[in-house]
Amino acid sequence: MERCGWVSDDPLYLSYHDTEWGVPDYDSRALWEKLILDGFQAGLSWITILRKRESFRAAFQGFDPHVIATWGEAEVTRLLANPGIIRHRGKIEATIGNARAWAVIEANEGFDRYLWDFVGGQPIQNEWQTLAEVPAQTDISVKLSKDLKKRGFKFCGPTITYAFMQAVGMVNDHLVTCPCHAPVRQAAPDRRFGTMAKG
Repeated sequence: MERCGWVSDDPLYLSYHDTEWGVPDYDSRALWEKLILDGFQAGLSWITILRKRESFRAAFQGFDPHVIATWGEAEVTRLLANPGIIRHRGKIEATIGNARAWAVIEANEGFDRYLWDFVGGQPIQNEWQTLAEVPAQTDISVKLSKDLKKRGFKFCGPTITYAFMQAVGMVNDHLVTCPCHAPVRQAAPDRRFGTMAKG
């Protein structure tokens, strides 16, 4: 069996594909971090983000949205001078706004539950044979994108939200020929919310 065709032979990329991508994640803070990093990836390759992830975590205080929600121009200026991250003012400012939007959702319903409601609380198990079959976005990612934007999030278009859904295991998009497909299917779910999908 061969891994999904999008992954290179870079050890960092291989580790991410084999141990992280597609594994269901139910932690509100971790989910927010991954959504933010997917936003930073826009226009770039994912391996670029992976190589800078630890620098991102250091620069953004472990991606603690409660902390980041209090930031202002001084922190934006500091981050724009940090060569270890993607120095994009719009994305940095969006991260601060997204932290504030996260805090509202987290307080009212739980960010994890909010996200997982879009797939009925359980991962969607796809059966793709080739990369050509895997969509760039779906009806659900479009709904998620629109709802996030309505709640104040930025850099969360439907392609970004679908990449996010793939990464956090809301969908299992490992090809059926990939050795990770079956283990990811068996790993899900370890927690069910018992809710119906939105939309």
